Amino acid sequence: MELAILMGALLLMIFIGAPIAVTMAVLPAIYIAVTNELPLSTVPYQMYEAVASAPLIAIPFFLLTGALMNSGQITERLLLLSRELVGRVRGGLAQTTVLVSMMFAGMSGSAVADTAAVGGVLIPAMKKDGYHGPFAAALCAVAGTIGGIVPPSIVMILLAGAMGMSTGGLFMAGVLPGIAVGVLLMAVAYVVSVRRNYPRYEEPFRWMVLFRAFIGALPPLVIPLVIILGIVFGVFTATEAGAMTVLVAAAIGIFLYKSLTWREFGRTVTHTVKITSSVFFILAASGPFSWLLNRIGALQGLEGWFMGYTGSPVTFTLILIGFILLVGTVIETIPAIVVLAPTLIKVSVAAGFHEIQAALVLVDGIDGANARVIQCRRRPGLALEPLERLRIAAELLRKKLERNVTIETLVMGPVQRSHAAPADE
Repeated sequence: MELAILMGALLLMIFIGAPIAVTMAVLPAIYIAVTNELPLSTVPYQMYEAVASAPLIAIPFFLLTGALMNSGQITERLLLLSRELVGRVRGGLAQTTVLVSMMFAGMSGSAVADTAAVGGVLIPAMKKDGYHGPFAAALCAVAGTIGGIVPPSIVMILLAGAMGMSTGGLFMAGVLPGIAVGVLLMAVAYVVSVRRNYPRYEEPFRWMVLFRAFIGALPPLVIPLVIILGIVFGVFTATEAGAMTVLVAAAIGIFLYKSLTWREFGRTVTHTVKITSSVFFILAASGPFSWLLNRIGALQGLEGWFMGYTGSPVTFTLILIGFILLVGTVIETIPAIVVLAPTLIKVSVAAGFHEIQAALVLVDGIDGANARVIQCRRRPGLALEPLERLRIAAELLRKKLERNVTIETLVMGPVQRSHAAPADE
């Protein structure tokens, strides 16, 4: 009965538009006030416990790294290199979208930052070049989720903090799956582009142009190597790696490219502080909500239900993936990870899977499910909050970048449009 009332109140608050963090903090407070079993100080104590984890210190560093790369026009140089590498394949802009998302993911660690930075530039460019709007939006959204898989994934840092797992181990385990997702996306994009006769970059290939693009993008490409090699060889921890990437990104933008002014640097830091406070508010609110679910036995019931299928690995896997995708469509990544990860990873280990393997499935599944809300663009009345944040961030970033360069011309170059498929109405 308590669980039914809790779920009803949760859905009601989400339906009326209450922020998810406020919802997760208010419901435990109401429960304590009604039952009078514990003091109300339990709520702030649980909020403190949720963020009292050393690995979480890395989150603001990686958020700041992604913001500095955008402010320092590093993204533009990655776009130029990606265009030279894969732009001449059929559907060149689609291929460029996936490849630059993979590069950007290895620096920012955030699926939101990846999708906003790449989608804000390439979705308008793809639609202008004749790509179908839903295809362009869906491709950018799914490619952006690579930021949650490859190091330095912020979601993995959250998971490591919630589960007490090795952050370095999760980082290393995400490299090959992230590359595999990117390669498969490029294959799908190629098949779709051939069927719809999407255009490609028609400028003749020149080694010197590729070499210049590579040299221009080489400094930011060093950032993933610094992170991976530093953690593998024990030079520094994931938190220290985040601090190093901030220094590298700032040095590249200020001293090497000279495209990042000190005033812009200050604004970028201020903006990152605001974003970080929002992330940690959600993270802190997940603490009392998780405590409440344990208090009323909801998580124990979920664990018992999954345990009934551990005898058949195939059945268990299908049910687990279906549940993760369902959760990811209605709950944001941070609370879903903090609240459900301990239970889902525990039952996965009981079913015979390694905890790191289970963690990767959880991260990829929830991020991938969140990407599917991009289809709500076709029906604005159904748009969800995560999608709206991505859309607004992408539009702001596009307008900001267009102050210095015409992005469509930079990325697309001269193309043949006469045979391109018509854009959606």
